[in-house]
Amino acid sequence: MLRILLLTLPLATAIQAAEPFTFTSIDGGTLDLAEWQGQPVLVVNTASRCGFTPQYDGLQTLYDRYRDRGLVVLAVPSDDFRQELDSAEAVKDYCETTFGLTLPMTDITHVRGSEAHPFYAWVRQTEGFEPAWNFNKILIGPDGAVLATWGATTRPLSSAVTGAVEAALD
Repeated sequence: MLRILLLTLPLATAIQAAEPFTFTSIDGGTLDLAEWQGQPVLVVNTASRCGFTPQYDGLQTLYDRYRDRGLVVLAVPSDDFRQELDSAEAVKDYCETTFGLTLPMTDITHVRGSEAHPFYAWVRQTEGFEPAWNFNKILIGPDGAVLATWGATTRPLSSAVTGAVEAALD
């Protein structure tokens, strides 16, 4: 079971703990984000039939490049934009076969609106950020604070993402 305790930065400078967030793994187990506390985590809402789906290659490369230094890349398949396959099994097979993904993945999950997963509701509430499309990226720092967010057009290997990841790893 994986756990990471996410922290928020309120208006004051003190950091206060938020509730831990868990996701259902695409493999059927539980991904508990508190397990990754102290590590940067890049959370990306994904979809298999999106024009940005080739970003899976960049996400896997980013994960391979930085995982030994502590980076976790978490893919969160979502059908909120009607571009995901019908089942977690189909998503997993497609991602492993087409992109050779080995990074952690959740089950198909809501990322926006009233049905959004509690993690995404927390990010919306604390940061005002809600995915506007597939492949939006949220970088959580080792202390659990949101360090940066990027939209779908920002590629995983862009200097903006890699620079922020490297800063979070130092």
